[in-house]
Amino acid sequence: MTASPLQALPIERLRERTSTKWRTYPADVLPLFVAETDFPLAPAITARLSAAVEVGDTGYTPPKPGIAEAYAGFARRRYDWDIDPAHVRSTGDVVMGLVEILRATISPGDRVVITPPVYPPFYDLIPEAGGVVERVPLLADAGYTLDLAGIDAALAGGARAVLLCNPHNPTGTVHSRETLAALAEIAARHDAIVVSDEIHAPLVHAPATFTPFLSASPIAASVGYAVASASKAFNLAGLKCALMLTAADHTRRVVQDLPKEVEWRTGHFGALAGVAAFAPESDEWLDALLAALDANRRLLADLLAEHVPVARYEIPDAGYLAWVDLSGLGWGADPAERILTDARVALHHGPTFGDEGRGYVRLNFGCSPDVLRDAIERIGALLP
Repeated sequence: MTASPLQALPIERLRERTSTKWRTYPADVLPLFVAETDFPLAPAITARLSAAVEVGDTGYTPPKPGIAEAYAGFARRRYDWDIDPAHVRSTGDVVMGLVEILRATISPGDRVVITPPVYPPFYDLIPEAGGVVERVPLLADAGYTLDLAGIDAALAGGARAVLLCNPHNPTGTVHSRETLAALAEIAARHDAIVVSDEIHAPLVHAPATFTPFLSASPIAASVGYAVASASKAFNLAGLKCALMLTAADHTRRVVQDLPKEVEWRTGHFGALAGVAAFAPESDEWLDALLAALDANRRLLADLLAEHVPVARYEIPDAGYLAWVDLSGLGWGADPAERILTDARVALHHGPTFGDEGRGYVRLNFGCSPDVLRDAIERIGALLP
């Protein structure tokens, strides 16, 4: 049975929010840039946080908040993956987890492969961990798949790690089990590791299926680390909780040996909300969210065809972020600039994802159909 789509909050209500999405630009701008969504929280999350506020439960995060066990149950239900809660450790957010894992596994100056166009903080977190960015772009003409031969060459040339985005931001690519297993074999052959950012994993649209990197093969379990969170799917980024995942004894020891402060950075409300998000009672809400996003990703294709026909857009297999090629408009390397100035729509700037993003924008369709329609009509009105 297909879930009924979740309804976004009215924009007048949304403008009462004080988060980045709603306080970066003036009220006449439609904000479709940062990865926040416009839907009400899952009821189980609202109830848990409300109960905590009621009793003043706003102290330090406890040593065992239950998030590891909750995630293990979620992974079993949603991904058909059994992960031992003992292999789950929390921290403040996904970028923190990625930085600390890399810091513990590479040496200063080691090169780390990324696959642009990719989430812009990847370019900053690798130097923060002491590494040097090595770019191996996705194969755009092959559906934004990993360039396994290019990654093999980079690791053969001395790179020590691959920072993977799985599913991929901004393209919405869901890497297949076979691709992930092949990547693991390449890493193992060169005595390298793979660190997988899996923050968008709960948002894979049928018929695509998500494969956790650590579950792709026994070799992947041996060479891999992953970082996950409820923050993107359940709109909890401000509460600060992410999970560092392993599937082998030697990788678990690496994460367990991280400084205690890494885990202390976990937000108490983030852990409380994460437990509620990963609980079975939130599955129905997540299915309703996916139904809404599925409708919007298809609506966006129709709207672009009608109002901005020169745009090139492939419907993503995961998430609520659209990677749209507007280079045919002739608005320069960063068309988001003109769209903000003249259409009053805020989109994410394509070039921040790498040189491959010149002429592109990233658009967040985690909103109501009416807001999405308004945004694309405003952009279309700029065309001659």
